[in-house]
Order: sequence, then C-alpha cells, then structure tokens
Amino acid sequence: MIELSFAQLRCAKLRAALAAAVAFLLLVQPSPAEARDGMVALTFDDLPALTILNDQAYVDYLNVMILRGLKRRHFPATGFVNEGKLDELDRDRQIANLQRWLDAGMGLGNHTFSHESPNDLGAAKYIADIVRGEPITAGLLRSRHQRLRWFRHPYLETGYPAAVKREIDGWLAAHGYRIAPVTIDADDWEFAEPYDDAIARKDAARQRRIKAEYLAYTARRIQWSIKSGRILFGRDIAQVMLLHCTRLNADSIDDLVALFRRFHLKPVSLDRAMRDPAYRTPDTYVEKGGDDWLERWAALKRKDLPEEGDEDPPADIQADYDRVDNDRR
Repeated sequence: MIELSFAQLRCAKLRAALAAAVAFLLLVQPSPAEARDGMVALTFDDLPALTILNDQAYVDYLNVMILRGLKRRHFPATGFVNEGKLDELDRDRQIANLQRWLDAGMGLGNHTFSHESPNDLGAAKYIADIVRGEPITAGLLRSRHQRLRWFRHPYLETGYPAAVKREIDGWLAAHGYRIAPVTIDADDWEFAEPYDDAIARKDAARQRRIKAEYLAYTARRIQWSIKSGRILFGRDIAQVMLLHCTRLNADSIDDLVALFRRFHLKPVSLDRAMRDPAYRTPDTYVEKGGDDWLERWAALKRKDLPEEGDEDPPADIQADYDRVDNDRR
C-alpha cells in the first residue's frame, strides 16, 4: 500500500511520478476478459547499446543486467546488432557484450552496420550496409555452430519505392536471411535517452517519472497490439515485441514481466513466434514510413485498427527527448 499522500510530496515531478505509478499498478491488475494465453518474442535492437552516454562501463552494466533479468525468468530473446557501434567505445569490450548474449543462450541478428534507412541509401548501398554489418556477429555465431539468419530493418523502413523493396527482399532471401517483423512497438527509445540523461544528472525523481510513464504507455501499446491481432486474424497471434538495448529496459525487466503476466503473454523464441500462420501473410506493403506489421496487414486487408491505444508517447516525454537528442526522423 502506498502510504505517502500527495500533500507530503515535495514537488510536481514527484506527484507526476506517483500518479503514473498508480496508473501502471491499475493497468497490471488481472482482467478476466483478457485471460487468454498468448506468446510474445522479445527482440532488442541497437546492440551493443542505445545510449547517449559515452561510457563503456555503463554499456557493459546495462547488457549484464538485461541478460541477468532475462535468464532469471528463463526468457529467450534476440538481439539485433549494429556493428558500427563496436568502434564507438572499446571495441574488445563491445564485442564481449555480444558474446554475453550468446553465452546467455540468446540469439543475435543483423541490424545493418550504420542504422541507415533504405529510403535514404537506395537498394545497392543499403545491401552493402547489411553486408558490412555481418563479420563479427556472423563469426561469433559460427563459433557456436550457428549462422546469421535474422535481419531487422532500421526504423522498420523496408524500402521505397516498390523496386527498392523488391531488390532488398530478394537479396535477403537469397542470402538466407529472414526479416524479423514487429507487432508491439512502445517507442521505448523515446523514453530511454531522457532516462539516461536523468541518471547522468542524478535526478532520481525524473528517473522514476520517466520509467512510470514508459510502463504505462507500454501497457497501452501491448493491449492495442493484442486487440489489433484479433481484428486482423480473429484470434490471438504470437506477438513480436520491439525493445532496445537500454538502461531503461535493464531497470524495467521485472516490471515488463508484470505486464506480460497481466496480458497473459508467454515469452518465446523468435523462431517459435514466427511459426504462427499470421507471418505467412505476404509483405507487399510499400510506404516510406516504418509501420509495424499490424498496420501493414491492416492496410492490405483494408481493416481498421482500434484508435484507443494507438497514440504517440506523452507530450512531456517527447519534449524531454527533443531536449536531450533532437534527431527525430
């Protein structure tokens, strides 16, 4: 039970953090109407890490803590690597973080070398960037008798116009890659960088507020994805959740577990989730934007998805992100 009253709180930020935390607690209470078992594959983009802090120890710590949380819960996950990040800090320690993922029993995939969009590069340069992103990740997998076979498009942008998409799709298929789709996207990157900044400034109240807002927003996005899957396929589909390798997620693992329980989602491997027949639906969607697969399927099936839950992150988070790293696409 929360014993601290609003009158006792010292500042508006603490009041906002408490309100968001209460909202999150209400969201994770069981709901009989949604008591159906489902599956979710956890995927983490931008390995070795997405952070605004140029600190190798910080990157090492968040990787250790994410993996510790996943292993404690026996949750499988796949991490998608940008090999261009390896030389941003200590190369050997960055590679060691990738090794940690494999040592923990997790998978690794290719997220291109430089995290550029195919819309900006065109097919040939984008394919070259995929190839440039292979050597270290593929070598680590080979040392464990595995092969590099999963690919995640940066920004979920799969190529525009249609000729660019066809060339990229054809190359990926010919080289043994399978595209990792996304059906749950809670824009965690937008919360994560302000969270890093709050840590750097030792602003614990701001940390708590950001985390509480992130979890409440994530709950709404999960609920929206489940409802959307039912509209499109008439049943619960295996979901694929996009997360990023961040300190925010390292600090939120147990809270995310509570959300999965709330929505009766069992984390499974990406391989297991992709056996769902929903993922046999051809991806013929061609647009410039990085839409998730539910939105792609809805456009192809000409079905409307719920408006409730399909909103942007809170305005204060967007403003906070723009103050910290104004690189919004």
